[in-house]
Amino acid sequence: MPEPPFARITVTVDGSRHGDRALEFAIDLAKRFDSELTVLSVAPVYAIYASATEPWVSSDVPESEAKAYREIVDRAVKTCEAAGIGSVTGICLEGVITDEVIAHVERHPTDLLVMGSRGLSATKRLLLGSVTDVVSHHVTCPVLIVRMPPAKSGAPAPPTVSS
Repeated sequence: MPEPPFARITVTVDGSRHGDRALEFAIDLAKRFDSELTVLSVAPVYAIYASATEPWVSSDVPESEAKAYREIVDRAVKTCEAAGIGSVTGICLEGVITDEVIAHVERHPTDLLVMGSRGLSATKRLLLGSVTDVVSHHVTCPVLIVRMPPAKSGAPAPPTVSS
């Protein structure tokens, strides 16, 4: 019997509603293809600008923030298990988000990477960058970028989250 097209799926989560929506899609796909599912989160390292000779130095992730991201992964894994996913692994890394996601996918090849999109405006993307944009251009596997559904006409638009 041929291997399913998505035997290994990786999904990134960050505790946002965008990450939760990506997790829903990943769970649905993992159930359809009987896939192994990896839930990945990265506790971000923030750059501290020091001086002209050292443009920036990385800071350690505060323990409270690292703990919060581990809890996000643990909750997502429990959600997957409750949905009937037979093989699920949770991984929480620390570092620059884009670098860590790309490095993880290179070290642990996946058939599909599922990520949520925050839908940044062109200006915010230019100024802040987009994790999904950077990652999707640097990994070699297919990437599914899950967007939030459009607001229903007549209903107020959901609040936006800035990155």
